Parts: sequence; C-alpha cells; structure tokens
Amino acid sequence: MHLIRELLANALAEAQASGQLPSAPPIEVPVEHPQSAEHGDYASSLPLRLARALRMNPLEIANRLVPLIPAGDALARVWPESPGFINFALEPRWLAAQVEAVIEEGPAFGNVPLGGGESVQVEFVSINPTGPIHVGHARGGVLGDVLARVLDAAGFSVTREYYFNDAGNQMDNFYGSLHARYLQAMGQDAELPQGGYVGEYMVDVAKEIADEEGDRLLDLPAEQAVEELGRIGLGKMMRGIQSDMERLRIDFDVWFREHTLYSDGQYEKAMDALGSNNHLAKREGATWFVSTALGEDKDNVLVRGTGVPTYFAADVAYHYNKFVERGFSRVIDVWGADHQGHVSRMKAAIGALGIDPDRLTILINQMVTLKRGQQILRASKRAGEFITLQELLDEVGTDPCRYFFLARSPDSQMEFDLELAKKSSNENPVFYIQYAHARVASILKLAAENGIDHGDGDVSLLTDPAELALIRKILELPELIESMAVKLEPHHLPHYSQDLATAFHWFYQQCRVVSTAPGDEAITRARLKLVQASAIALGRALSLMGMEAPEKM
Repeated sequence: MHLIRELLANALAEAQASGQLPSAPPIEVPVEHPQSAEHGDYASSLPLRLARALRMNPLEIANRLVPLIPAGDALARVWPESPGFINFALEPRWLAAQVEAVIEEGPAFGNVPLGGGESVQVEFVSINPTGPIHVGHARGGVLGDVLARVLDAAGFSVTREYYFNDAGNQMDNFYGSLHARYLQAMGQDAELPQGGYVGEYMVDVAKEIADEEGDRLLDLPAEQAVEELGRIGLGKMMRGIQSDMERLRIDFDVWFREHTLYSDGQYEKAMDALGSNNHLAKREGATWFVSTALGEDKDNVLVRGTGVPTYFAADVAYHYNKFVERGFSRVIDVWGADHQGHVSRMKAAIGALGIDPDRLTILINQMVTLKRGQQILRASKRAGEFITLQELLDEVGTDPCRYFFLARSPDSQMEFDLELAKKSSNENPVFYIQYAHARVASILKLAAENGIDHGDGDVSLLTDPAELALIRKILELPELIESMAVKLEPHHLPHYSQDLATAFHWFYQQCRVVSTAPGDEAITRARLKLVQASAIALGRALSLMGMEAPEKM
C-alpha cells in the first residue's frame, strides 16, 4: 500500500510539474482494497478528491495520471475506471514470491516501523478494588490489551497499566461493609453502612478473613478494626483482580495505586500547576476547576468543602503523573460507558496543565449483554447485580471471551451469545479460526512424517486462484496492523482472522497439498511453503488477539 501511495504521489507531482495537471494544495493520497476483485488489488479515489480543486473531470485526471505510473515488478496492470478511480492489479509472480518473505520474517511478520519507539501508556480496566471484575470491565480489558499488542507490533514502546482507586469514599464504604460482614460472620449483629456493598462476594471475603484471623479483630477498637480489615480485604480484592486478569491473559506492566498520588506529592504538584495557570477558584468553601474558561459548560469541583479531593482531582493528579512525572509521549485511557461525560473535562484539565490535549486519547467501550439462547442474563448469584468475569470464563473459556469482546467496535453495545461461544462448529468463529490453524499444523506434520523437505520449494509454481487469494490475504496483515495502530481500532483483527481462515480453507479444498503421486513433488513443496506462511500469519493474528494457536483439535 505504501508503494502504491508513493507511485500515485510521484505521478501527481510529475503531472503538475509538466503542466499536464494544474497545481493544487497538498492532499493525502487515498489507497484501499476494493470490495470486488474485478477492480484489482488496490484502488485510489485520488482523481475524485482532486476534481474540485483542479476544476477537471475526475476520469480525465485519472487518464492523465495512469501513464505516469510505472508498472515495475509488483504491478501487472494499472487502469482508470469511472467515475474517477485508479485501479492496480498485482503481478502474480511477485505475489507468489512474497511467500518467501513471510517465511523469512517468521514470528516478526506483520511488524511495521510506525511508532519509532515512541512511549505510549495504555491504561485499562482500572475498576475500584471493591468488587470482582464483571463482564463489562472484561470488554475494556480485552480492548486495551489487544490495542497494546497492536501498538507493540507497530513499533511503539508500550506500557500497560492498571490504576487501583484505593482511596476515597468508595473505599470507606467497602471497609465499613467488610467490617459489618466480618461481625456477622463472627455471630454478631451488624448492619451494613448506608451505600455499602451488598453482593454475596462480600460475605465470602469476610468469612475467609474470619476463618484466617478468628476473633482477633473483635478485640480491637472499631476504628482500628475497620482499618485492619480494610488492609486485609483490599489485598484480597487486588489479588483477585490480578488473578482474573491472568485468566484473561492480560499482563500489566504497572499496577498503580491512587494513594501514592498523595503520599508521593503528585496531587499537590498538579493542583499547584492548575493554580499557577489561574485555573482554580475558591467558592462555597470548595476548590473549583474553572473549566468554563476553557469551553466547558460548567466548572468542576476538585476539592469539596470538607477538604476531601474528588475523583476528578485524583484523575487530574494521575494524568499529571503520567505526562509530567513519567514523561509518556501519548496516553490512551480505555474507560467504560459510565465515564462518557468525563471525557471533555479531562481533556480540558490536561490543557490547563500545559499539556497538549491531543496527547490524550480516551476510548469508551459500551455495555455488554449476555445471552443464553434467547434468554438475557441479568444477574449473578454470587455478585448480586452483575455477572463476574470468573463465571463467564468458567462457562465458555478464555479464547471465546477475548474474541467476542474484541469483535465489535467499542462504541457499539454488544450481545455475547454463550451458546454460540461454546459451539464446536464453523458457526463459532473462534472454532473456525483455530481449526484452520490446527489444519495447517496437521499438514506440516504429515509432510514431516513423509520425509518431505519443502525448504527448496519453488513458489513461482503457485498460480492457482485459490493460492493467490490466500497470499493476498496473508499480505494484508502488516497493512492492517498499521491501520489499527493509527486509528486505535483493534476490533478489525477478528474479522481479518476469520477472512484469513476462510481463504485457507478454500485453498485447502481447491488444492491438494501433500501428494505422493509421480510428478507432484515440486507443487507439493511449493504448496507446503504456502502452508508454512499461512501458519505464520494465522499464528500471528491469534497471538495479537491473545488467543491460543492449537496444533490439533
């Protein structure tokens, strides 16, 4: 795609320099894959985009550009098409030769040098350690993790981070609730505090502590008992969250704790920075961020009249820590749907700290609805009002969770069909893709058992339409990784993986790979090279999605 774009840009520059086309302001050269093969491998709407600026018919622009595009080794044909496209068809021999390049790159196939080592922090999940992770949080977890994997592949230096909100009113409510449940577990009467946590998981945690600690905490003054229980319970909740993330195959580089913003001084530094830039005001005993001066609809409270910082103040300090203290070039936050209203004020606060708001990207992922057949699941016996990630993983496994949470754009609500996720048939895209990889592995194993060495296979023999279609699909992976890294849209990866599996299954049906018939030795070795390249591409796609690449099913 980069080659096509460069050829078009050069042709345009030559046409304008020679007077064949009028001069015009610089324009980005669009290149895409057409939906139909009859339009070639690539197409550009550049003439259509230039038509208004040049005051010319777009097809005439295309007709003047096409003769200035050299065919070269990679291109078999370049032609204009109404109403103003330029189409490109790749040379089959060049396509076949790319199988060797894929094999040579091996596990690095698909990597692109886009990021140049730029430091990017991706912060995701980050729920309060007051309860187990539920399916909505898990969607953001998979989105953030796969995005980080894609950015890694695109050459960025990525830090994956989980932010524990271990300070504030919610934690006080958690500690009070845990104290009440502990007292109940020890046979005493106790009521949950107002706004306390009612889920059955709190009973489980309190009973576990009671079994471990006995009545030791009963002898402590209430305030000290709450503090001690809170310390123990917080540790258990954090370890539970970390365990859930491990089951979902998510590894964080940093587990950041909110309370360190206060103990390490970042909160004061952030507030001082806002104050020195005249973005703070004292009103009604509270400290306000004067965000209306920056285009917001209303000002926002940073410190309540009681002197307690709001969650927004903690978020401002946390992002001060990210950008100023730790020096990340870019920060990507993956937030749940309930944070939609906080995006603009967070961007305003970043600008008020003297940081370019464009360095912060906030991705919002929408809610998840679980279905079993036609039945919508609304609650968990253990957690009360939500279904936990543990329950989902126990029922369907990690790979289906990762695939289906990723397969929809994060800004769209999704339905997760438990019955589909468990099917061992081609209806289930997870089974379909993994079965393709297992079939690849079985073919290579069969060849090895028959003593077939395909190292000297001649890929120029790969001329069948099914072979070339598979090669074309394999070669889309680097382009896709670059596009996903630029647009921050990893949800395209599951669809590519399914298309790649389809291309491989079609090739397998149309072309016998391992043949011991006389005269088939050369084509067998060539096709085994294509199978090897398919294994690399399928394995890479599954790896980027954080899924297993099975060798048998």
